[in-house]
Amino acid sequence: MEIKKTYSPKEVENKWYSYWMNNGFFAAKPNPDREPYTVVIPPPNVTGVLHMGHMLNNTIQDVLVRKARMEGKEACWVPGTDHASIATEAKVVAMLREKGIKKSDLSRDEFLKYAWEWKEKYGGIILEQLKKLGASCDWDRTRFTMEPALSDAVIEVFIKLYRDGLIYRGYRMVNWDPQGKTALSDEEVIHKEVNSKLYFLKYPIDGSEDYITVATTRPETILGDTAVCVNPNDQRYQHLKGKKAIVPLIGRKIPVIMDEYVDMEFGTGCLKVTPAHDVNDYALGQKHGLEVIDIMNDDGTFSAKAQLYVGEDRFKVRKLISKELEEKSFLLKTEDIKNSVGYSERTDAVIEPRLSLQWFVDMKKFLEKKPEVLSSVMNDEIQLIPSKFKNTYRHWMENIKDWCISRQLWWGQRIPAYYLINNPSAEPVVALSEQEALEQFQKNYPGTKASDLKQDEDVLDTWFSSWLWPISVFDGFKDPQNKDINYFYPTNDLVTAPEILFFWVARMIMAGYMFRGEIPFKKVYLTGIVRDKQGRKMSKSLGNSPDPLDLIEEYGADGVRVGMLLSSPAGNDLLFDEKLCLQGRNFSNKIWNAFRLIKGWDIKEGSNPENAPAIEWMETKLTASLTELEDNFSKYRLSDALMTVYKLVWDDFCSWYLEMIKPGFEQPIDRDTYNKTISIFERLLKVLHPFMPFISEELWHEIKERSANDCLIVAAWPQSNVLNKKIIENGDLAIEVISNIRNIRNTKQITKNDPLKLLVKTTSEELVKHFGYLIKKLAFIESIESTETAIDGAATFIIRSSEFYVPLGDSIDPEKEKENLLKQLEHKRGFLASVEKKLSNEKFVAGAPAPVIELEKKKKADAEAEIQALEKSLANL
Repeated sequence: MEIKKTYSPKEVENKWYSYWMNNGFFAAKPNPDREPYTVVIPPPNVTGVLHMGHMLNNTIQDVLVRKARMEGKEACWVPGTDHASIATEAKVVAMLREKGIKKSDLSRDEFLKYAWEWKEKYGGIILEQLKKLGASCDWDRTRFTMEPALSDAVIEVFIKLYRDGLIYRGYRMVNWDPQGKTALSDEEVIHKEVNSKLYFLKYPIDGSEDYITVATTRPETILGDTAVCVNPNDQRYQHLKGKKAIVPLIGRKIPVIMDEYVDMEFGTGCLKVTPAHDVNDYALGQKHGLEVIDIMNDDGTFSAKAQLYVGEDRFKVRKLISKELEEKSFLLKTEDIKNSVGYSERTDAVIEPRLSLQWFVDMKKFLEKKPEVLSSVMNDEIQLIPSKFKNTYRHWMENIKDWCISRQLWWGQRIPAYYLINNPSAEPVVALSEQEALEQFQKNYPGTKASDLKQDEDVLDTWFSSWLWPISVFDGFKDPQNKDINYFYPTNDLVTAPEILFFWVARMIMAGYMFRGEIPFKKVYLTGIVRDKQGRKMSKSLGNSPDPLDLIEEYGADGVRVGMLLSSPAGNDLLFDEKLCLQGRNFSNKIWNAFRLIKGWDIKEGSNPENAPAIEWMETKLTASLTELEDNFSKYRLSDALMTVYKLVWDDFCSWYLEMIKPGFEQPIDRDTYNKTISIFERLLKVLHPFMPFISEELWHEIKERSANDCLIVAAWPQSNVLNKKIIENGDLAIEVISNIRNIRNTKQITKNDPLKLLVKTTSEELVKHFGYLIKKLAFIESIESTETAIDGAATFIIRSSEFYVPLGDSIDPEKEKENLLKQLEHKRGFLASVEKKLSNEKFVAGAPAPVIELEKKKKADAEAEIQALEKSLANL
């Protein structure tokens, strides 16, 4: 069957993805005869659609999974989605608003009915999009963090930690999102540098004409002030000890307190203290026993306790109060400044520090019980890639804060805590069910009925379900000794972003040790942020984020995968340029056309011994590349791994090997060379497959008819043979010789029909012996002869101490030849200097492996020999 002239990605991708799915190639099950290889997907939000970050992350995962599958491992890639409490609830509220329905008009159950309907309609979009990329997930294992089994696990864990004293309820200063109307953890707050104003306000001193000046960026919060604080060492304010200041506009008398917390150099050295609306002020208030006045409602409007501007939004109040303060001579001046302001990661609302009754995990106590959470990363039992993130991880662990896990939402796992309606002072009961809670209450409060109980209204933080993900996807809570969890856990590789190293990765490690007594994964590959070619983070607002599905439509999935991986070093940001996808598509076309060339040759029986050196060189190049490829994979240098394959296929196979063995015009190729070329091509398809699964599978089946299960996706990964470096050296040297002769022809405008001679002065007889035929064939040389002396009237070039002469008779220009030799000499001297500098670096020599040092020494010796030969040629000229 004749292969199509052009490669059609869309047709091929749809065909093979369906085939892989229908034949169960993605499915994994416990197999005692195979080594497991497990990856759990970082579950994308159920609200999400595919973006460039997903493309990068999932391409990397698929490359690792496909290679493991070809290595004969039981490769299991578990997909799924995260219920994303805040984001999903916002989507559902918006949907209801379009229907003219307010959330406040619905009961909890009515709202959740709408939420589940929304999830069923839109929740699977991103997983379907991942299939377009070629993601070889075991789709039969797809999980959702709010499905019954996973929700049961969340509730079970909450109860266990509560009973172990690791979860508590208390009033604490939290990050409040006035738009989402919920508390957030510190990790869900994004800090941004913004332009602000510093307001200098006058606070009169009670009983005198004196006043104190306070600088603040939030003048609206003066309505909640309960003290003014100065440093006890600040001589400017010693006279105010024991005095009271008066809050402008409302006349509240507040104490002037002394505390070394105040920085004497910042602002005026005076600090207004608002315990209900600032984390540090709250700590000062606790220390000095100050009153706490919460002046805001949960939506960011001012409450009755503010006395002024009741019902107005906080930012409107800022404008109104600054104007009133100025009119009444309390505002002395303002200054423009830049300061850091916290924003909600989900709603982008400015965070309001707020005192609130919430549920927390006692993280310090947790780490005291499970110190391995830190030590396992620091001793590389869990390896972070790149390792630079270890220090970041340690810093966070050593400065950990309690985790606020309650959210004032309806979409999520409801906190299993129950209260007595008519007895607010009674301790809540944490229980698996209302019946269990009732039985516990009845022990202390006989006669309690079910109607007396009320369950906590809040739900748990989404991360409180996703920290259990590697265990819960294998039903490790439902049945702690089931076959799946015992075989697939701990998982192998986790591919995720550095920004959720603490949100998710650290907490999964905590959960692993707490609930399984072991690590959840062995390696964590941290990808960078996808940026545009100008270095800007991709976003819809900037209009610099292409739609991944449009890219796949334009360049094919393989082309986009190559484009993503060509510039994705671990832990470093990816500077994405659409031209890389074009490069990927061109690579697909190159591979396709190379195979068309091979299949287009007529074949005659027999062999051609003159092709043997080329075949041996290509096979040895493949062996060397396999060794390099394994090294790159072991270090998770996937960009380098792809580049190794890219150069092997494009440069070595397409550009050189096929030229070496190509028969003459309308001449057949011998059967032996053809078969060996097909064998080489099959091995190339194998190493291409993890990166470019679709075109490689298509060509695998174009080679010959195969059985239903003889697919590349499960073909054996090629093994390295013994490496004969001499073959590569001589073959590469022959290529350099051919390139130099072609350059001479181009420079001198000598056509390939004009025969040239080549004279060689070398100690390496193998070059002429093994590759002489190929040099003649590809450089159009009529003869190759040895020489002991320099040749006059010849174009000269020197490679690795061997001297090459192409006699040109009267057409040689001595001055131009001298200029050419001087350029070569300058280049080689510069190269030698760089190698000598490296070898003189004690740190490099001490840290580099012995083979690397030997290679540098060989480079030095070769360069010295070439310089000597060039100097000799110059002298002869």
